[in-house]
Amino acid sequence: MKDHSNQIIYVVWLSIVASLGGFLFGYDTAVISGTVDHVSAQFNLNDITKGWYVGCALAGSIAGVMVAGSLSDKFGRKIVLLLSAVLFSISGIGCMVAGNEVQLVIARILGGIGIGVASVISPLYIAEISVPSFRGRLVSMYQLAITVGFLGAYLANYGLLHYSEVLVKSGATTGLYGKIFATEVWRGMLGMEALPALLFFIVLFLIPESPRWLLVKGQEARASVILKKIYGEKEAAIQVNNVKNLIAVETGSNWRMLFRPGFRLALFIGVALAMLGQLMGVNAVLYYGPTIFKESGLSTGDSLFYQVLVGLVNMLTTVLALIIIDKVGRKKLVYWGVSGMIIALILIGIYFAFGLRLNLPHVFLLILFLFYIFCCAISICAVIFVLLSEMYPVKVRGAAMSIAGLSLWIGTYLIGQLTPLMLTTLTPAGTFWFFALMCVPYLLIVWKLLPETTGKSLEEIEEMWIEKGKK
Repeated sequence: MKDHSNQIIYVVWLSIVASLGGFLFGYDTAVISGTVDHVSAQFNLNDITKGWYVGCALAGSIAGVMVAGSLSDKFGRKIVLLLSAVLFSISGIGCMVAGNEVQLVIARILGGIGIGVASVISPLYIAEISVPSFRGRLVSMYQLAITVGFLGAYLANYGLLHYSEVLVKSGATTGLYGKIFATEVWRGMLGMEALPALLFFIVLFLIPESPRWLLVKGQEARASVILKKIYGEKEAAIQVNNVKNLIAVETGSNWRMLFRPGFRLALFIGVALAMLGQLMGVNAVLYYGPTIFKESGLSTGDSLFYQVLVGLVNMLTTVLALIIIDKVGRKKLVYWGVSGMIIALILIGIYFAFGLRLNLPHVFLLILFLFYIFCCAISICAVIFVLLSEMYPVKVRGAAMSIAGLSLWIGTYLIGQLTPLMLTTLTPAGTFWFFALMCVPYLLIVWKLLPETTGKSLEEIEEMWIEKGKK
Protein backbone atom coordinates (compact mmCIF):
# COMPACT_ATOMS: atom_id res chain seq x y z
CA MET A 1 0.00 0.00 0.00
CA LYS A 2 2.88 2.31 0.89
CA ASP A 3 4.57 1.54 -2.44
CA HIS A 4 1.33 2.37 -4.28
CA SER A 5 1.09 5.73 -2.49
CA ASN A 6 4.70 6.51 -3.37
CA GLN A 7 3.97 5.68 -7.02
CA ILE A 8 0.99 8.05 -7.09
CA ILE A 9 2.99 10.83 -5.40
CA TYR A 10 5.81 10.35 -7.92
CA VAL A 11 3.46 10.56 -10.93
CA VAL A 12 1.69 13.61 -9.49
CA TRP A 13 5.08 15.31 -8.96
CA LEU A 14 6.11 14.67 -12.57
CA SER A 15 2.73 15.98 -13.76
CA ILE A 16 3.02 19.15 -11.66
CA VAL A 17 6.46 19.96 -13.08
CA ALA A 18 5.30 19.39 -16.67
CA SER A 19 2.16 21.45 -15.94
CA LEU A 20 4.29 24.52 -15.22
CA GLY A 21 4.46 24.77 -19.01
CA GLY A 22 0.68 25.18 -18.88
CA PHE A 23 0.93 27.94 -16.26
CA LEU A 24 3.31 29.86 -18.52
CA PHE A 25 1.04 29.19 -21.49
CA GLY A 26 -1.89 30.64 -19.52
CA TYR A 27 0.00 33.65 -18.18
CA ASP A 28 1.50 34.59 -21.54
CA THR A 29 -1.87 34.15 -23.26
CA ALA A 30 -3.98 36.10 -20.75
CA VAL A 31 -1.61 38.87 -19.67
CA ILE A 32 -2.15 40.52 -23.03
CA SER A 33 -5.75 41.39 -22.06
CA GLY A 34 -4.64 44.00 -19.53
CA THR A 35 -2.03 45.58 -21.80
CA VAL A 36 -3.96 46.05 -25.06
CA ASP A 37 -5.34 49.51 -24.26
CA HIS A 38 -2.03 50.78 -22.77
CA VAL A 39 0.10 49.56 -25.68
CA SER A 40 -2.47 50.72 -28.24
CA ALA A 41 -2.42 54.23 -26.78
CA GLN A 42 1.39 54.38 -26.52
CA PHE A 43 2.00 53.16 -30.08
CA ASN A 44 -1.19 54.57 -31.64
CA LEU A 45 -2.47 51.18 -32.86
CA ASN A 46 -5.56 50.78 -35.06
CA ASP A 47 -7.83 47.69 -35.23
CA ILE A 48 -5.43 45.85 -37.55
CA THR A 49 -2.20 46.65 -35.70
CA LYS A 50 -3.92 46.02 -32.37
CA GLY A 51 -4.91 42.61 -33.67
CA TRP A 52 -1.28 42.00 -34.72
CA TYR A 53 0.00 42.99 -31.26
CA VAL A 54 -2.30 40.33 -29.78
CA GLY A 55 -1.86 37.91 -32.68
CA CYS A 56 1.93 38.02 -33.06
CA ALA A 57 2.39 35.69 -30.08
CA LEU A 58 -0.13 33.36 -31.66
CA ALA A 59 1.87 33.41 -34.89
CA GLY A 60 4.85 32.35 -32.79
CA SER A 61 2.72 29.61 -31.24
CA ILE A 62 1.96 28.25 -34.69
CA ALA A 63 5.69 28.11 -35.46
CA GLY A 64 6.37 26.44 -32.10
CA VAL A 65 3.69 23.82 -32.47
CA MET A 66 4.87 22.95 -35.99
CA VAL A 67 8.32 21.92 -34.81
CA ALA A 68 7.64 20.78 -31.21
CA GLY A 69 6.33 17.31 -32.01
CA SER A 70 9.03 16.35 -34.48
CA LEU A 71 11.76 17.71 -32.19
CA SER A 72 10.37 15.77 -29.23
CA ASP A 73 10.07 12.56 -31.28
CA LYS A 74 13.73 12.96 -32.24
CA PHE A 75 15.41 14.45 -29.15
CA GLY A 76 12.99 13.61 -26.32
CA ARG A 77 10.18 15.33 -24.45
CA LYS A 78 12.34 16.76 -21.66
CA ILE A 79 14.87 18.62 -23.80
CA VAL A 80 12.07 20.32 -25.76
CA LEU A 81 10.36 21.40 -22.53
CA LEU A 82 13.67 22.98 -21.48
CA LEU A 83 13.68 24.87 -24.78
CA SER A 84 10.20 26.26 -24.06
CA ALA A 85 11.32 27.43 -20.60
CA VAL A 86 14.23 29.33 -22.16
CA LEU A 87 11.93 30.99 -24.70
CA PHE A 88 9.44 32.07 -22.00
CA SER A 89 12.29 33.60 -19.96
CA ILE A 90 13.71 35.56 -22.89
CA SER A 91 10.22 36.75 -23.87
CA GLY A 92 9.35 38.09 -20.40
CA ILE A 93 12.59 39.99 -20.04
CA GLY A 94 12.47 41.20 -23.66
CA CYS A 95 8.94 42.61 -23.30
CA MET A 96 9.89 44.42 -20.11
CA VAL A 97 12.83 46.27 -21.68
CA ALA A 98 11.62 46.59 -25.30
CA GLY A 99 12.68 49.93 -26.77
CA ASN A 100 10.05 50.10 -29.48
CA GLU A 101 7.06 48.32 -30.99
CA VAL A 102 9.19 46.05 -33.20
CA GLN A 103 11.26 44.77 -30.26
CA LEU A 104 8.06 44.20 -28.28
CA VAL A 105 6.54 42.14 -31.08
CA ILE A 106 9.73 40.06 -31.48
CA ALA A 107 9.75 39.30 -27.74
CA ARG A 108 6.05 38.35 -27.89
CA ILE A 109 6.71 36.03 -30.84
CA LEU A 110 9.47 34.24 -28.88
CA GLY A 111 7.03 33.75 -26.01
CA GLY A 112 4.49 32.48 -28.52
CA ILE A 113 6.95 29.84 -29.76
CA GLY A 114 7.33 28.76 -26.13
CA ILE A 115 3.53 28.51 -25.81
CA GLY A 116 3.30 26.38 -28.95
CA VAL A 117 6.01 24.02 -27.73
CA ALA A 118 4.51 23.70 -24.23
CA SER A 119 0.98 23.17 -25.57
CA VAL A 120 2.15 20.03 -27.39
CA ILE A 121 4.83 18.55 -25.14
CA SER A 122 3.56 19.21 -21.60
CA PRO A 123 0.28 17.23 -21.97
CA LEU A 124 2.04 14.63 -24.11
CA TYR A 125 4.65 14.05 -21.39
CA ILE A 126 1.98 13.78 -18.69
CA ALA A 127 -0.04 11.27 -20.75
CA GLU A 128 3.04 9.11 -21.29
CA ILE A 129 3.89 8.88 -17.58
CA SER A 130 0.27 8.41 -16.42
CA VAL A 131 -1.67 5.30 -15.42
CA PRO A 132 -5.00 4.77 -17.29
CA SER A 133 -7.29 5.21 -14.28
CA PHE A 134 -5.85 8.67 -13.50
CA ARG A 135 -4.72 9.87 -16.94
CA GLY A 136 -7.68 12.19 -17.52
CA ARG A 137 -7.15 13.87 -14.16
CA LEU A 138 -3.39 14.11 -14.55
CA VAL A 139 -3.48 15.56 -18.07
CA SER A 140 -6.26 17.90 -16.90
CA MET A 141 -3.73 19.25 -14.39
CA TYR A 142 -2.10 20.85 -17.41
CA GLN A 143 -5.38 22.60 -18.27
CA LEU A 144 -5.77 23.57 -14.60
CA ALA A 145 -2.28 25.08 -14.71
CA ILE A 146 -3.33 27.11 -17.77
CA THR A 147 -6.31 28.51 -15.87
CA VAL A 148 -4.08 29.29 -12.85
CA GLY A 149 -1.83 31.12 -15.31
CA PHE A 150 -4.85 33.02 -16.63
CA LEU A 151 -5.88 34.00 -13.12
CA GLY A 152 -2.29 34.90 -12.21
CA ALA A 153 -2.11 37.19 -15.22
CA TYR A 154 -5.44 38.86 -14.41
CA LEU A 155 -4.41 39.39 -10.78
CA ALA A 156 -1.02 40.73 -11.87
CA ASN A 157 -2.69 43.12 -14.33
CA TYR A 158 -5.22 44.31 -11.74
CA GLY A 159 -2.66 44.64 -8.94
CA LEU A 160 0.01 46.33 -11.06
CA LEU A 161 -2.51 48.82 -12.47
CA HIS A 162 -3.40 49.97 -8.95
CA TYR A 163 0.26 49.93 -7.89
CA SER A 164 1.14 52.15 -10.85
CA GLU A 165 -1.55 54.63 -9.78
CA VAL A 166 -0.01 54.75 -6.29
CA LEU A 167 3.45 55.38 -7.76
CA VAL A 168 2.17 58.12 -10.06
CA LYS A 169 0.39 59.88 -7.18
CA SER A 170 3.54 59.72 -5.07
CA GLY A 171 5.68 61.01 -7.93
CA ALA A 172 7.85 57.86 -8.11
CA THR A 173 7.90 57.75 -11.90
CA THR A 174 11.58 58.28 -12.72
CA GLY A 175 14.19 55.73 -13.72
CA LEU A 176 13.74 52.23 -15.09
CA TYR A 177 11.62 51.10 -12.11
CA GLY A 178 9.22 54.01 -12.55
CA LYS A 179 8.99 53.32 -16.26
CA ILE A 180 8.22 49.59 -15.79
CA PHE A 181 5.79 49.86 -12.87
CA ALA A 182 4.33 53.38 -13.15
CA THR A 183 4.31 55.28 -16.43
CA GLU A 184 4.42 52.19 -18.70
CA VAL A 185 2.92 49.56 -16.41
CA TRP A 186 2.30 47.15 -19.30
CA ARG A 187 6.03 46.39 -19.16
CA GLY A 188 5.70 45.07 -15.62
CA MET A 189 2.63 43.03 -16.58
CA LEU A 190 4.44 41.31 -19.45
CA GLY A 191 7.80 41.05 -17.65
CA MET A 192 6.46 39.15 -14.62
CA GLU A 193 6.42 36.02 -16.81
CA ALA A 194 10.19 35.67 -16.47
CA LEU A 195 9.96 34.59 -12.80
CA PRO A 196 7.88 31.39 -13.25
CA ALA A 197 9.76 30.70 -16.50
CA LEU A 198 13.09 30.54 -14.67
CA LEU A 199 11.51 28.28 -12.02
CA PHE A 200 10.22 25.97 -14.77
CA PHE A 201 13.70 25.75 -16.29
CA ILE A 202 15.26 24.76 -12.96
CA VAL A 203 12.75 22.09 -11.88
CA LEU A 204 12.79 20.38 -15.29
CA PHE A 205 16.24 19.05 -14.37
CA LEU A 206 14.56 17.10 -11.55
CA ILE A 207 12.31 14.92 -13.76
CA PRO A 208 13.22 11.96 -16.06
CA GLU A 209 12.64 11.52 -19.78
CA SER A 210 9.34 9.97 -20.92
CA PRO A 211 9.68 6.17 -20.53
CA ARG A 212 7.58 5.50 -23.64
CA TRP A 213 9.87 7.71 -25.74
CA LEU A 214 12.87 5.85 -24.32
CA LEU A 215 11.32 2.52 -25.39
CA VAL A 216 10.78 3.83 -28.92
CA LYS A 217 14.49 4.74 -28.97
CA GLY A 218 15.48 1.27 -27.74
CA GLN A 219 16.56 2.42 -24.27
CA GLU A 220 14.68 -0.30 -22.40
CA ALA A 221 16.85 -0.30 -19.27
CA ARG A 222 16.31 3.43 -18.59
CA ALA A 223 12.61 3.15 -19.39
CA SER A 224 12.17 0.18 -17.04
CA VAL A 225 13.68 2.07 -14.10
CA ILE A 226 11.20 4.93 -14.56
CA LEU A 227 8.20 2.64 -15.18
CA LYS A 228 8.95 0.69 -11.98
CA LYS A 229 8.66 3.94 -10.02
CA ILE A 230 5.31 4.60 -11.70
CA TYR A 231 3.70 1.13 -11.83
CA GLY A 232 5.73 -1.19 -9.61
CA GLU A 233 7.99 -3.98 -10.86
CA LYS A 234 5.39 -6.46 -12.14
CA GLU A 235 3.18 -3.95 -13.98
CA ALA A 236 6.24 -2.14 -15.39
CA ALA A 237 7.29 -5.34 -17.20
CA ILE A 238 3.80 -5.62 -18.72
CA GLN A 239 3.90 -1.98 -19.87
CA VAL A 240 7.31 -2.51 -21.49
CA ASN A 241 6.01 -5.54 -23.41
CA ASN A 242 2.81 -3.75 -24.49
CA VAL A 243 4.73 -0.79 -25.90
CA LYS A 244 7.33 -3.02 -27.59
CA ASN A 245 4.57 -5.13 -29.21
CA LEU A 246 2.87 -2.03 -30.63
CA ILE A 247 6.18 -0.61 -31.89
CA ALA A 248 6.76 -3.92 -33.69
CA VAL A 249 3.52 -3.60 -35.68
CA GLU A 250 4.01 0.11 -36.42
CA THR A 251 5.68 -0.40 -39.78
CA GLY A 252 6.33 2.11 -42.53
CA SER A 253 7.39 5.73 -42.34
CA ASN A 254 6.13 7.87 -39.48
CA TRP A 255 4.07 10.22 -41.64
CA ARG A 256 2.56 7.35 -43.63
CA MET A 257 1.28 5.82 -40.39
CA LEU A 258 -0.74 8.95 -39.60
CA PHE A 259 -2.70 8.66 -42.83
CA ARG A 260 -3.72 5.03 -42.51
CA PRO A 261 -7.54 4.64 -42.30
CA GLY A 262 -7.88 4.36 -38.50
CA PHE A 263 -5.27 6.93 -37.58
CA ARG A 264 -6.47 9.22 -40.38
CA LEU A 265 -9.89 9.42 -38.70
CA ALA A 266 -8.23 10.15 -35.34
CA LEU A 267 -6.15 12.90 -36.97
CA PHE A 268 -9.25 14.45 -38.58
CA ILE A 269 -11.14 14.43 -35.27
CA GLY A 270 -8.21 16.03 -33.43
CA VAL A 271 -7.75 18.74 -36.07
CA ALA A 272 -11.47 19.51 -36.31
CA LEU A 273 -12.04 19.72 -32.56
CA ALA A 274 -8.91 21.80 -32.01
CA MET A 275 -9.90 24.30 -34.72
CA LEU A 276 -13.60 24.53 -33.87
CA GLY A 277 -12.83 24.86 -30.17
CA GLN A 278 -11.09 28.17 -30.84
CA LEU A 279 -13.92 29.47 -33.03
CA MET A 280 -16.39 29.06 -30.15
CA GLY A 281 -15.19 32.25 -28.50
CA VAL A 282 -13.31 31.32 -25.34
CA ASN A 283 -10.06 33.04 -26.33
CA ALA A 284 -11.94 36.12 -27.52
CA VAL A 285 -13.24 36.42 -23.95
CA LEU A 286 -9.85 35.70 -22.39
CA TYR A 287 -7.91 38.07 -24.70
CA TYR A 288 -10.39 40.89 -25.09
CA GLY A 289 -12.51 40.54 -21.94
CA PRO A 290 -11.67 43.98 -20.51
CA THR A 291 -12.25 45.59 -23.92
CA ILE A 292 -15.62 43.80 -24.27
CA PHE A 293 -16.65 44.82 -20.75
CA LYS A 294 -15.69 48.42 -21.53
CA GLU A 295 -18.01 48.24 -24.56
CA SER A 296 -20.84 47.81 -22.03
CA GLY A 297 -19.82 51.02 -20.25
CA LEU A 298 -17.49 49.82 -17.47
CA SER A 299 -14.36 51.71 -16.44
CA THR A 300 -10.88 50.25 -17.03
CA GLY A 301 -10.47 49.25 -13.38
CA ASP A 302 -13.90 47.60 -13.17
CA SER A 303 -13.24 45.80 -16.47
CA LEU A 304 -10.03 44.29 -15.12
CA PHE A 305 -11.80 43.30 -11.88
CA TYR A 306 -14.54 41.53 -13.88
CA GLN A 307 -11.79 39.74 -15.80
CA VAL A 308 -10.30 38.52 -12.51
CA LEU A 309 -13.69 36.98 -11.69
CA VAL A 310 -13.73 35.31 -15.12
CA GLY A 311 -10.29 33.86 -14.43
CA LEU A 312 -11.32 32.66 -10.95
CA VAL A 313 -14.40 30.82 -12.27
CA ASN A 314 -12.29 29.35 -15.08
CA MET A 315 -9.78 27.94 -12.58
CA LEU A 316 -12.32 26.61 -10.03
CA THR A 317 -14.40 24.96 -12.74
CA THR A 318 -11.29 23.27 -14.12
CA VAL A 319 -10.67 21.82 -10.65
CA LEU A 320 -14.19 20.33 -10.79
CA ALA A 321 -13.55 18.97 -14.30
CA LEU A 322 -10.27 17.43 -13.12
CA ILE A 323 -12.15 15.56 -10.35
CA ILE A 324 -14.94 14.17 -12.54
CA ILE A 325 -13.37 13.65 -15.99
CA ASP A 326 -12.33 10.03 -15.35
CA LYS A 327 -15.68 9.24 -13.73
CA VAL A 328 -18.13 10.96 -16.07
CA GLY A 329 -16.18 10.47 -19.31
CA ARG A 330 -14.89 12.81 -22.01
CA LYS A 331 -17.98 12.78 -24.24
CA LYS A 332 -20.60 13.50 -21.57
CA LEU A 333 -18.65 16.53 -20.36
CA VAL A 334 -18.67 17.87 -23.91
CA TYR A 335 -22.43 17.29 -24.35
CA TRP A 336 -23.30 19.14 -21.14
CA GLY A 337 -20.77 21.94 -21.45
CA VAL A 338 -21.16 22.85 -25.13
CA SER A 339 -24.97 22.88 -24.82
CA GLY A 340 -24.58 25.41 -21.99
CA MET A 341 -22.09 27.44 -24.06
CA ILE A 342 -24.63 27.78 -26.88
CA ILE A 343 -27.26 29.11 -24.47
CA ALA A 344 -24.80 31.54 -22.84
CA LEU A 345 -23.47 32.89 -26.16
CA ILE A 346 -26.96 33.50 -27.52
CA LEU A 347 -27.95 35.36 -24.34
CA ILE A 348 -24.74 37.46 -24.38
CA GLY A 349 -25.56 38.45 -27.96
CA ILE A 350 -29.09 39.41 -26.89
CA TYR A 351 -27.67 41.50 -24.04
CA PHE A 352 -25.48 43.50 -26.42
CA ALA A 353 -28.31 43.82 -28.97
CA PHE A 354 -31.00 44.99 -26.57
CA GLY A 355 -29.68 45.14 -22.98
CA LEU A 356 -27.69 48.34 -23.39
CA ARG A 357 -30.73 50.15 -24.80
CA LEU A 358 -32.82 48.94 -21.87
CA ASN A 359 -30.04 50.03 -19.49
CA LEU A 360 -29.81 46.60 -17.85
CA PRO A 361 -27.29 46.33 -14.97
CA HIS A 362 -23.75 45.25 -15.89
CA VAL A 363 -24.02 42.38 -13.44
CA PHE A 364 -26.30 40.57 -15.94
CA LEU A 365 -23.48 40.56 -18.48
CA LEU A 366 -21.01 39.37 -15.84
CA ILE A 367 -23.30 36.46 -14.86
CA LEU A 368 -23.66 35.41 -18.50
CA PHE A 369 -19.89 35.54 -19.05
CA LEU A 370 -19.24 33.52 -15.90
CA PHE A 371 -21.82 30.90 -16.95
CA TYR A 372 -20.19 30.70 -20.40
CA ILE A 373 -16.73 30.27 -18.86
CA PHE A 374 -18.07 27.60 -16.48
CA CYS A 375 -19.56 25.60 -19.37
CA CYS A 376 -16.42 26.00 -21.47
CA ALA A 377 -13.97 25.12 -18.67
CA ILE A 378 -15.83 21.96 -17.67
CA SER A 379 -16.04 20.66 -21.24
CA ILE A 380 -13.92 21.61 -24.24
CA CYS A 381 -11.06 23.20 -22.28
CA ALA A 382 -10.75 20.23 -19.92
CA VAL A 383 -11.13 17.60 -22.63
CA ILE A 384 -9.14 18.82 -25.63
CA PHE A 385 -5.59 18.32 -24.32
CA VAL A 386 -6.56 14.98 -22.77
CA LEU A 387 -7.90 13.74 -26.11
CA LEU A 388 -4.98 15.03 -28.17
CA SER A 389 -2.45 13.47 -25.82
CA GLU A 390 -4.02 9.99 -25.90
CA MET A 391 -5.36 9.52 -29.44
CA TYR A 392 -2.24 8.78 -31.47
CA PRO A 393 0.34 5.96 -31.94
CA VAL A 394 3.41 6.08 -29.73
CA LYS A 395 5.95 6.32 -32.58
CA VAL A 396 4.46 9.52 -33.97
CA ARG A 397 2.53 10.90 -31.00
CA GLY A 398 4.56 14.11 -31.00
CA ALA A 399 4.16 14.72 -34.73
CA ALA A 400 0.42 13.94 -34.62
CA MET A 401 -0.10 16.32 -31.71
CA SER A 402 1.80 18.98 -33.63
CA ILE A 403 -0.63 18.68 -36.54
CA ALA A 404 -3.69 18.86 -34.28
CA GLY A 405 -2.03 21.58 -32.20
CA LEU A 406 -1.25 23.54 -35.37
CA SER A 407 -4.95 23.69 -36.22
CA LEU A 408 -5.68 24.78 -32.64
CA TRP A 409 -3.24 27.66 -32.88
CA ILE A 410 -4.37 28.69 -36.34
CA GLY A 411 -7.88 28.97 -34.92
CA THR A 412 -6.54 30.88 -31.91
CA TYR A 413 -4.55 33.20 -34.16
CA LEU A 414 -7.59 33.94 -36.31
CA ILE A 415 -9.67 34.76 -33.25
CA GLY A 416 -6.93 36.93 -31.75
CA GLN A 417 -6.42 38.76 -35.04
CA LEU A 418 -10.05 39.13 -36.13
CA THR A 419 -11.94 39.73 -32.87
CA PRO A 420 -11.39 43.55 -32.85
CA LEU A 421 -12.59 43.65 -36.47
CA MET A 422 -15.57 41.37 -35.71
CA LEU A 423 -16.60 43.50 -32.73
CA THR A 424 -16.55 46.55 -34.99
CA THR A 425 -18.18 45.10 -38.13
CA LEU A 426 -20.47 42.37 -36.79
CA THR A 427 -21.11 44.28 -33.53
CA PRO A 428 -20.61 42.48 -30.19
CA ALA A 429 -24.03 40.82 -30.57
CA GLY A 430 -23.26 39.37 -34.00
CA THR A 431 -19.82 38.22 -32.85
CA PHE A 432 -21.22 36.14 -29.98
CA TRP A 433 -23.97 34.67 -32.16
CA PHE A 434 -21.27 33.55 -34.60
CA PHE A 435 -19.45 31.82 -31.73
CA ALA A 436 -22.70 30.03 -30.79
CA LEU A 437 -23.08 28.77 -34.37
CA MET A 438 -19.58 27.25 -34.29
CA CYS A 439 -20.59 25.06 -31.33
CA VAL A 440 -22.96 22.96 -33.45
CA PRO A 441 -20.41 21.10 -35.67
CA TYR A 442 -18.26 20.48 -32.58
CA LEU A 443 -21.13 18.64 -30.90
CA LEU A 444 -21.89 16.62 -34.04
CA ILE A 445 -18.27 15.41 -34.45
CA VAL A 446 -18.06 14.32 -30.80
CA TRP A 447 -21.42 12.55 -31.04
CA LYS A 448 -20.91 10.75 -34.36
CA LEU A 449 -17.16 10.17 -34.73
CA LEU A 450 -15.36 10.27 -31.39
CA PRO A 451 -15.16 7.02 -29.35
CA GLU A 452 -15.01 7.18 -25.55
CA THR A 453 -11.42 6.80 -24.32
CA THR A 454 -12.00 7.05 -20.57
CA GLY A 455 -10.31 4.27 -18.60
CA LYS A 456 -8.38 2.84 -21.57
CA SER A 457 -4.58 2.60 -21.67
CA LEU A 458 -2.69 4.42 -24.43
CA GLU A 459 -1.95 1.05 -26.01
CA GLU A 460 -5.65 0.02 -25.90
CA ILE A 461 -6.64 3.29 -27.56
CA GLU A 462 -4.06 2.74 -30.29
CA GLU A 463 -5.37 -0.78 -30.90
CA MET A 464 -8.91 0.65 -31.09
CA TRP A 465 -7.91 2.96 -33.96
CA ILE A 466 -6.12 0.08 -35.71
CA GLU A 467 -9.34 -1.96 -35.51
CA LYS A 468 -11.39 0.95 -36.87
CA GLY A 469 -9.02 1.12 -39.82
CA LYS A 470 -9.76 -2.51 -40.70
CA LYS A 471 -13.52 -1.93 -40.99
